[in-house]
Formats: sequence, C-alpha cells, structure tokens
Amino acid sequence: MEQKAKRVGKFNIIDIIAVVLILLAAVFVGWKLLGPGDTVSAPREMTKVTYVVKVEGVPAELYENCVNHLPSPLMASGALVGGEIVAVEQEPYYVLSANGEWILDESHTTLLFTAETETPTAAVMTTKVGDQEVRIGKTDYILKSEFIEFADGTIVDVRWGE
Repeated sequence: MEQKAKRVGKFNIIDIIAVVLILLAAVFVGWKLLGPGDTVSAPREMTKVTYVVKVEGVPAELYENCVNHLPSPLMASGALVGGEIVAVEQEPYYVLSANGEWILDESHTTLLFTAETETPTAAVMTTKVGDQEVRIGKTDYILKSEFIEFADGTIVDVRWGE
C-alpha cells in the first residue's frame, strides 16, 4: 500500500524531485551564460578589427592574381565568416646564398594582406575569424577567402576600432 501512495502516475516522488532539480540547474546555467537582462537576439556593440597577415616565399606571379580578386570575403570551413581581405602589398623576398649573403629571389615574393572584420565589443577583446584567433605574432594563420588561400601566414599587425 505504501508503494502505491508515493507514486504519481508513472513517476514517484524521487523522480519528480530529480526532474525539477535538473530543470533548475539548466535555467541557472542559461541565466549565467546570457547574463541578466541579456537576450540572444539583443544587438551587440561591434568593434572593427583590421589586421595584416604576412606570407613569405610566395611565387611572384600570385601577387597580380591576388590583386585582381580583391576585395574578397573571408571564409573558414567552407563558409563565409564575415569580413574581407581588402588589400595586398608586395615586398621583396630574400634568401641566403651559398656565400652567406642575402640575395633577392626574383621568382618569389612576400605578400602583406590587410583584412577587416568585426567582433563583439568586450572588456577583453578576443577576435576570431572562423575558429582562428587573430593575435599579433600568430605564425600558423591560414588566410582563406572565396578566391585566395595561404597557409602559415604570420599576423604582424592588429588594430581594434576605427
């Protein structure tokens, strides 16, 4: 008789308490992640980020091809991620000769790509393009757009704001 008294439908009291505690925990975690008074659809203040990626040892003929495809929207994992490559500059590329002297390699060049994107404004700025963080000195950056892709770029400059 006692067993039947503690059951409510197909649930017993312990099951109901467990479900209520799980729901309360989910609501608490959601509130902490979104913050008080914040909603998912609320507009967030954005900061413009301009960064420069240096790619060395590129075949020289690729410079003109890159210029012809600018501006070019940034991509990651096959999807557009917001932002674009807006400019490219060319610098000479030097190699070490057998004599130990630096000589100009005319068949290769160094390219400096300037890209712009926007990131949510926060007390600590973490800029990501796709899954990659944008930080000065990052040496394994993959610069990828609709028409351009270079691996092992180095981020040499980042400016937040106008």
